[in-house]
Amino acid sequence: MKYDYIIKNGEIFDEIKKDFFFSDIGISGDKIKKIGVIEEKDGENIINAKGKMVCPGFIDLTSHSDTFWTIFSNPFQQSLISQGITTILGGNCGASLAPISQGKDIQNIQKWTDISEININWQTMSEFLTELSSHSLGVNFATLTGHGNLRRIVVGDNTREAGRAEIEQMKLLLQKSLHEGSFGLSFNLASVHEKKSGFDEITELSKEVYATRGLIKHHLEDEGKNILPAVVRLINYVRATGAKTEISHFKAIGRSAWEKFDEAISLIESAVREDHLPLTFDFFPYDRTGSNLYLLLPDWIKKGGKDNILHLIKDEKERETVLNYLKGLTFHYDKITVASALTDKNAVGKTILEISKNTEITPEEVILNLLELNELNVTIFNEALNYDNINELFKKEYAVFATDGTGYDMINVDGKVSLPYNYAHPRSFGAFPKILGEFVREKHMLTFGEAVYKMTTKPAEILGLSKRGALKEDFYADIVIINPEEVKDKSNYKQPFQFSIGITDVFVNGEREIENGDFVLKKAGKVLRKN
Repeated sequence: MKYDYIIKNGEIFDEIKKDFFFSDIGISGDKIKKIGVIEEKDGENIINAKGKMVCPGFIDLTSHSDTFWTIFSNPFQQSLISQGITTILGGNCGASLAPISQGKDIQNIQKWTDISEININWQTMSEFLTELSSHSLGVNFATLTGHGNLRRIVVGDNTREAGRAEIEQMKLLLQKSLHEGSFGLSFNLASVHEKKSGFDEITELSKEVYATRGLIKHHLEDEGKNILPAVVRLINYVRATGAKTEISHFKAIGRSAWEKFDEAISLIESAVREDHLPLTFDFFPYDRTGSNLYLLLPDWIKKGGKDNILHLIKDEKERETVLNYLKGLTFHYDKITVASALTDKNAVGKTILEISKNTEITPEEVILNLLELNELNVTIFNEALNYDNINELFKKEYAVFATDGTGYDMINVDGKVSLPYNYAHPRSFGAFPKILGEFVREKHMLTFGEAVYKMTTKPAEILGLSKRGALKEDFYADIVIINPEEVKDKSNYKQPFQFSIGITDVFVNGEREIENGDFVLKKAGKVLRKN
């Protein structure tokens, strides 16, 4: 048999032993056709992987390339491909690009991207996936259905519990979405729009996903001082439904949550080990969150949505009330950096404290001014996580890795480099190489095999991906070749747009997208539908 590519002399990942063995790999079309000894004469292209690890393509279960719109605007997804990520899961944190009832429903993502230039020509999940399939992508893309989408279609912008008839409507919408290719359902009970969801609504929708062997993902209702009751409630949902559930970007934000971190982990540990609940979580290896600035506002002002927030912070009396609320909190403004802004690009890259000193107004006024000027579309990095807690997560067998980031392109088809105006969180460029370089090679938190398992086989199992996440004959040829001595991240908060190093070759569906460390600028990704 003649192979399109033969990878020779590499250390091949074994997902059963979580270790490596020496072998060759033969690729034809989009599949792995042989693992074993292969003669060079049988290949069109020979890759000598001596001294390197040959792994399945990495799978990112918490991606926001869809809601940040870069799956359309940056279709190569180079910042992810350069990390070895070949498959991403969208529709996280309660928000997906489908289903929607009308074009204005895309306002659901306006807190992450400028929607003024977005055109929507779909309503259903099937129509969305078909449209996305007509675009060439650098990565494989799968999606969940956002609970927020279902609520907006049925309940509108109302922040209240859904009635019995409305829950039934949401169930029908979800069933259709699952039938059309969605891999499951995501919740964000921390959002004002979903916060009022009742126990019946959450569990009955989750049972629909359980019936299809799909995945439920939760953005915790509270990642701060109330993290413990949030974890307890989530465990109760899992116990009531039996649905396979993952906590997205698990973390404890702020000192009041850090002291409760061990107890939160113990609750999850007990649910998994003693009650045998199908519960996992993913996390990213950084001590700064990436979130929306408006989330610092009090809950009461967020209830009416964007227009109401902007109206209230312009009202003199209400504005004073919000300022007093912010002053009563213990924010460290020197640790909150503006990452992106819709119009005020001068603020990007500066801390709230720096802007305050430059403008000679209080940090609280800076926050409200930024939100007003940019119509709430401001994101921040907040240094609010504890590395000791992050280190503890590496040891958990039910934990996997994810970026919680977004795919960006820097090199266009002409080979020219361009940088976005706004800052990206370093996780969008370096999360997986950072784990392999810093936490595996340098800190010995895990072996390479254990880490790769949490990037490939385990997330494929969690999501229910067929023929991906392992190196086996007749599996799709999503393959990453890594130099274990060199792999590391380079992206940081001041200079985020830097590709990682040590990922020498990346195949997506049998096409070589990175060759000897350089982009080939092919786009071989597929839109995946759950069978």
